[in-house]
Amino acid sequence: MKLKKRKERVSENNRSIVLVTGGAGFIGSHIVDLLIQNNYEVVIVDDLSSGREENINQKARFYNLNITDQKALIEVFKQEKPDYICHEAAQISVSFSVRDPLFDAQTNILGSLNLLQCCLLNHKVKGVVFASSGGTIYGEPEHFPITENYPFRPQAPYGISKVAVEHYLDFYQKTYHLPYVALRYGNVYGPRQDPYGEAGVIAIFIEKMLKGEIPTINGDGEYIRDYVYVEDVAQANLLALKNMVKLSKVVREIEKNKEKEKEEDETKAKTKAETETETKTTPEPEPEPEIKLNGLNLGTGRGISVNEIFSLLKEIIKFPHPAHYGPPRAGDLRKNVLDCRLIKEVLGWQPQFDFSAGLEETVRWFKENIH
Repeated sequence: MKLKKRKERVSENNRSIVLVTGGAGFIGSHIVDLLIQNNYEVVIVDDLSSGREENINQKARFYNLNITDQKALIEVFKQEKPDYICHEAAQISVSFSVRDPLFDAQTNILGSLNLLQCCLLNHKVKGVVFASSGGTIYGEPEHFPITENYPFRPQAPYGISKVAVEHYLDFYQKTYHLPYVALRYGNVYGPRQDPYGEAGVIAIFIEKMLKGEIPTINGDGEYIRDYVYVEDVAQANLLALKNMVKLSKVVREIEKNKEKEKEEDETKAKTKAETETETKTTPEPEPEPEIKLNGLNLGTGRGISVNEIFSLLKEIIKFPHPAHYGPPRAGDLRKNVLDCRLIKEVLGWQPQFDFSAGLEETVRWFKENIH
């Protein structure tokens, strides 16, 4: 596609330039707005396949293209010379990734690699913030809340692609010294979420209830997720950008301390075993190795059930009817709650919206913009 030449920056303007892929989408557009409020120059790359033109901040420079379009993306990097990348663009449907793993990989893995290769063309890029998925990369965990060192066990191509990109980011950091952080999102909700397609349950319920339609709860309604408000997610992206230089060092230092503690525990255990009587016992299996990447869980640490969501929305909207209950959806994880202590320790981030307040803001937006 033909790219429009950007306006020349005034020489004394030293503002950092952030390129946001998926910047016309639900989460990406909130990140763009917050960056502009904080005096960053913002460039949006979005093909509007799921993003919306009305979400585009008029103070940002917009390029309508797909991240898999290598030639066009290279031209954007040459023209804009971004300092940072917020990578939100993705094929976002878990169920679609199961039906078409190839398309999912082309967009989410190859598109991401295309973006990272472009970063190497421009040595000015100081770091990448990647939208990973705390809701899918850990699979069906046995213990909650889930910490960052829990093994990756994705059960669908969507989660597999997120894990793959985290590994690629780690490779690019070690090989090409490109700093990054992967924010492992919980279930994000809030204004501008599309209530159709692969939508979150909150957007679907609000849209139906405001129309007077009765929503259907799949299964018993006790499927639990860690819901985080979209403006809190945008704030985490901003903090990641501001702390990009020191972020990798801090995470590595934390990991080094954990490794030291682990070695001390192993030494104590070995000493204890040697002092005990020699009794033949079945050797314990080797623990799974920890994955050490710059990934930070991004949620609230609180699990909310679908039944709780419906009950709160019923009260906020003054909805008079009970919900319908249908059969459970195949493949739905029973529970996902994230341990978010590390992101607080490293970035000083914590959610500012409690769940009820976030729901009220979301309902208000739907009333003003959808109905």
